Amino acid sequence: MSGEIFKCPACGAEIKRHPSPLPTVDMIVYEPGAGIVLIRRRYPPLGWALPGGFVDYGESVEEAARREALEETSLETDIKGLLGVYSDPARDPRRHTISTVFWGRTNNPEKIKGGDDAGEAVFFPLDALPSPLVFDHARIINDFAALLRNGTPRQNAPARLSEDWTTSIDI
Repeated sequence: MSGEIFKCPACGAEIKRHPSPLPTVDMIVYEPGAGIVLIRRRYPPLGWALPGGFVDYGESVEEAARREALEETSLETDIKGLLGVYSDPARDPRRHTISTVFWGRTNNPEKIKGGDDAGEAVFFPLDALPSPLVFDHARIINDFAALLRNGTPRQNAPARLSEDWTTSIDI
């Protein structure tokens, strides 16, 4: 990918800026019996999405995931695990992003309410999701459903960490 050319204001030398993907997070808020939280987006791309957004400078991805979930759903969340990192350059039609996806629980599901750039926030059973799902969130939700069924995000995952993940990997 080619970068933009700028001139140094001090010396006039040409400087090439190489674009980099932007870090984002998504949060799967899961409640057994209720399902997962999806938000209806107020801004394009329009549709249903997992709560999430851009990581602020100086913020960890864990902090960003909890912040975005709170801003968009009014739910305080406890992260229970990392689902994966999703980096397909086409995952977001606006620009190349890399999303770190967490899943977690909330202690106050009754407080769910859309906020920030979410028009509404709703729990949906995994077998009754709305349409359309935007970004690559259908894939992420399918990976989460596989995690619930099998203990691994994808049935065809190349490796699964063993119970003692520090010393061995089951392949």
